[in-house]
Amino acid sequence: MAVKIRLARRGRKKLAMYDIVVADARAPRDGKFIEKIGTYNPNTNPASINLNEDSALRWILNGAQPTDTTRAILSYKGVLLKKHLQVGVNKGAISQEVADSKFADWKTTKDAKITGKTDTLSAAKDADKAARMARETEINAARAAAIAKKNVVEEEVVEAPVAEAEVEAPVAETEAPAESAE
Repeated sequence: MAVKIRLARRGRKKLAMYDIVVADARAPRDGKFIEKIGTYNPNTNPASINLNEDSALRWILNGAQPTDTTRAILSYKGVLLKKHLQVGVNKGAISQEVADSKFADWKTTKDAKITGKTDTLSAAKDADKAARMARETEINAARAAAIAKKNVVEEEVVEAPVAEAEVEAPVAETEAPAESAE
C-alpha cells in the first residue's frame, strides 16, 4: 500500500483551509485518511502551519511520500532537514548530539527570520495606516477651509444689503423730524 502525506481541503468557498494528513494513495482527496498530522492555512500572512513534527518525521522515515505542497511545508518546518540529519546519524557519519545542535541552530535562525517577516509586515501596515490618517487629516482640513471660505462669502453678501438699509433708515429719520417741525 502506497502511503502519501497530502492536503485535505476544508473550509468554505474562497477561504480554504487544509488538513495535513497521511492517507492511502488510492483514497479520495477529502476522504478516508490514516492520521491527521497538522493543519495549513494559506489565508494568513505568513501562512499558518500547525504540524506534529515528530509524527511527520516518523511517517517520512517509514516511507510515506509527501506531495509537492506538503514537501514544501515539511521543508519549511524542518522535518526534511531532521530526516536528513537522522539518516546521517543512522549511517554513522555524524553523532546524535551534532545533528541535534545543527537542527537547533537552523531552527533558531528560521524562527528569527519568521519573526522578522511578521515584524516587517506589521510595521508596514502601521506606516500605511499612519499615512492614510495623515492624508485624511489633510482632506478634512481642506474641506473645513472651503466651508469657512464659503461662509465668509455668504456673510459678506448678507452684510452688504443690511448696510444699504441702515444708510437709508437714518436718512428717513432725519427727514421725519424736519417735517414735524414745520
